[in-house]
Amino acid sequence: MDKEFAFNSDGLHRAVELMSRDFSSDQVLDLSNELPEIGMGSIAAMNSLAASILGGAARLGEATSFAHMDPPTPWITWAMTLWNASLNQNLLHPATAPAARQMEHRVVAWLAPFFGMNGGHMTPGSTVANLTALWSARECAGVTEVIASEASHLSIAKAAHILGLKYLSVPTDANGSMDAALLPTDLSKSVLVLTAGTTSTGAIDTLALAARAAWTHVDAAWAGPLRLSQYANLLDGIEAADSVAVSAHKWLFQPKESALVFFKNTEKSHAAISFGGAYLATPNVGVLGSHGATATALLATLLAWGHQGVAQRIEHCMSLARCLRDFVAADERLELYAEPQTGIVVWRPKDKNLFDKLLHQLPKGSTSTTSIAGGKWFRNVAANPSAEIDQFIATIQGVMAERVHG
Repeated sequence: MDKEFAFNSDGLHRAVELMSRDFSSDQVLDLSNELPEIGMGSIAAMNSLAASILGGAARLGEATSFAHMDPPTPWITWAMTLWNASLNQNLLHPATAPAARQMEHRVVAWLAPFFGMNGGHMTPGSTVANLTALWSARECAGVTEVIASEASHLSIAKAAHILGLKYLSVPTDANGSMDAALLPTDLSKSVLVLTAGTTSTGAIDTLALAARAAWTHVDAAWAGPLRLSQYANLLDGIEAADSVAVSAHKWLFQPKESALVFFKNTEKSHAAISFGGAYLATPNVGVLGSHGATATALLATLLAWGHQGVAQRIEHCMSLARCLRDFVAADERLELYAEPQTGIVVWRPKDKNLFDKLLHQLPKGSTSTTSIAGGKWFRNVAANPSAEIDQFIATIQGVMAERVHG
């Protein structure tokens, strides 16, 4: 047997040991321009890559990490990912992933009811989930156009283009949500895409609009998991949609790439986007052919935490955002773009000359920026339950005080 495919306890222990080390982020691997003719061996390769992979990565679980929708992941998902890599299951065929297929079905069955859906499947991300939903809309409802707000994710316009559907962008209101008054009157040939948690501001479109079109799809990539929390009412109306997309690698704290697409009528939707083949025992559903056992990590997390544990962490993130919102609102030197809806706080100093100076003095990984109506804003995203919000606020206070006295 080739030893490279055998269990190597020493090598795996070495990998875990390297994970615990503190590598300098400026250590970059010096790679040849050409493929090496002779390999250095697996242990040597791992040792040489550690500084670049582990040291050069953004630390999403650090106390100052408050800038993006990308969360840290619980350690149980690391273990599941290791198991998945060692087994290389392919859910395309029952014979190659019998247990993993059942686990995906179970995860979907657990989560779909929170959105008023009755099933679905996993995808590598909400870009594919959105494409899958709009494909189903075209096949099941005969839609010819996609309507979404100008703040919708770029994957919606991409999907429309791929599917040969006309795309119409609707302006947003002062809060960043779709301006419902500007919707076309006739939606009989339209799939209406409502966003639950826009990328820039976290705004939620009016979900009461669901069911007004031939098909309604809700892109809940970011805010969808709120349905498992005390903030579930923020997404009331989502249950009237025909399909919903949720990114598990956002507020369900999963490793990339992990998302779900849910359907109101899964049997009909899946039948419309399924293809068979002489080599397949069951029809292939959706965009992907081969796909891995992503559900095992999500299943393990849900088993480990339960509904309450998931809700607790999401609610804590929401409380972190609320703390920052309250600070900004109370400081006369700062301004909010709008009231935060889903854990994203968009703000800036009223003195626009301080914007770049303040940005450069904020902790690394603490703040991203976005452009709205030609203006620059800071954007903080509560995706990290371990963020130290008091420490971040103190930093802002310190920098602003320096500017006042300087």
